[in-house]
Amino acid sequence: MAFETHLVTKERWLDLVELFDRPIVRTCFCMFYRKTGTGTGVGLENRQATKALVDRGTVPGLIGYENGVPVAWVSLGPREDYAKLRRSPVMKPVDDRPVWSIVCFFVDRGARGSGLSERMLRAAVDYARSCGARLLEAYPVDKDERSHPG
Repeated sequence: MAFETHLVTKERWLDLVELFDRPIVRTCFCMFYRKTGTGTGVGLENRQATKALVDRGTVPGLIGYENGVPVAWVSLGPREDYAKLRRSPVMKPVDDRPVWSIVCFFVDRGARGSGLSERMLRAAVDYARSCGARLLEAYPVDKDERSHPG
């Protein structure tokens, strides 16, 4: 299968919406870490907030495509863009060096098991590097039992 990744831009917005409208994806539209507090919004509010970022020229992440169909997503950017990370006592910076953060990762159920996670991670690293990032962090959660994809 032909695989490619693209930055989420105005031209790719509807592809992100289509991917996020699938039943398995939560409705946070990857705004959870960009906001603080318990009222981080859901659904339409977050969709509009992410759209506003894209309309201003902020790239919130990359979409992965198989044969032209959006099947994967990774959200990343400079750590300082994520209010929840800036305020977190648990995920606070370990030093004062600039770092980028990966805050969300998703592969559609039908595309899992084919190595797309690794391809998306490589694309994320390449994109961050092209933007001048020297450090990239993520926040994986390792559980004994199978977890909900959200």
